[in-house]
Amino acid sequence: MPQNGEGMSNINQPSGWRKATAGLAVAEQHAQAGEQAAVPKTQAFVAVKRVGAHIGLKAGDMLLLDTLGAFTQAQDWEEGRRPIVWASNAYLMEQTGFSLSALKRHARRLAEIGVIAFKDSPNGKRWGRRDADGVIIEAYGFDLSPLSARVEEFEQLQAELQAERELCQRLKRQVTVARRMIRARIEAALSGALRGPWAQFTNFFEELLDRLPRRNVASETLERLLAWFRELQERVEAAYLKAVREDEVVENAIETNEQVTEQTQEMDPREVNSEPHILITTQLNPVTSNRSETEQAAGVVPNAPPEERVDRELEDWVTETGKKRGTALDLPTVMQACPEFASWAHNMGGYLKDWGDLHRVAGQLRPMIGISEHAWNLAQDRLGPQIATAALVLVFDKHAAGEVASPGGYLRGMVEKAGAGELHLERSFYGRLSGQAA
Repeated sequence: MPQNGEGMSNINQPSGWRKATAGLAVAEQHAQAGEQAAVPKTQAFVAVKRVGAHIGLKAGDMLLLDTLGAFTQAQDWEEGRRPIVWASNAYLMEQTGFSLSALKRHARRLAEIGVIAFKDSPNGKRWGRRDADGVIIEAYGFDLSPLSARVEEFEQLQAELQAERELCQRLKRQVTVARRMIRARIEAALSGALRGPWAQFTNFFEELLDRLPRRNVASETLERLLAWFRELQERVEAAYLKAVREDEVVENAIETNEQVTEQTQEMDPREVNSEPHILITTQLNPVTSNRSETEQAAGVVPNAPPEERVDRELEDWVTETGKKRGTALDLPTVMQACPEFASWAHNMGGYLKDWGDLHRVAGQLRPMIGISEHAWNLAQDRLGPQIATAALVLVFDKHAAGEVASPGGYLRGMVEKAGAGELHLERSFYGRLSGQAA
């Protein structure tokens, strides 16, 4: 039978003598420990394959290991026994397609890494015998016992590698969020002709983009990159907010001057106009013109801080929506109905404890899908912050899922529907939940 290698010389040296190395000594220790363990062959091979590349095994090494494993039987892996393979060089070369030198090289690497051990006979020949039950009585050749000894080690290493991969994926997503936010802010500032060091920020941004890895790197590298991107994001955000405030001050000053001019003209008898005054409004929903009265009726204090007003309005909207549906549209429901948004939101702000957090994160993610700040402010003005937040969550999720090509246009359409009394957001949320369950 081909696996009987009697008369075949040792794979490394015809004399049977092998140069001792630290790696071979450690492999023999693993073999002795593996003899005392009972590990199924499948478990042992799955464990080593999952970490093979990490511990230094090449594709050819794994092919030879698979070929050796095919010669072993289930009882060889029981406690007190060793799975030893004594297949001839010629047969192994035929099965793997290796040359003799390649066969020696792969076998040596498997042993030096501690995956197999060499059990040499006194004359350097590989051979073995089994009894009537298939149990190995005596054998010399490739000893796979080290696999049994290292299964727990390999499984622990696999768990660590998996955790590292997941951490790297999470860090990459966070880098993407910061990168998109920086680009959106810089582009918004430039398009709005806001004053600030935007050219300098653009240069810094391009330098960071050049440092993005083109291959897999350790989490420490990604954490360092993320820290740089977030630091730049904070500086860009601060400069953007400062520029916006300065721009608002200038606009308010211009408005004040215009009002003073108009008042002066009204006081001038030469500017008296006897024509009747006609009130014109372009508001889509006339009810929004009495928002202060509605807010007072709902218990919202008009002069309360913006964050408090947003939270109160969001709570009122959730309660009112729940009455219409017969069940409350709570935060978990919204996040479950919009999983794409939920994933990005958690990367941005971690755990969202209330609707105020949702409003804040929605505003931060808004530039990522190309919705302008003007469109966002218009939606909040026409719909109120609570409905605008829910609408933006829905638009973001639909865009991420490929259902909406133009998020800005879709949001404007929702504003128009609200003006016509045709916007029913709760139906959309519960409809998406029903679709997920289908």
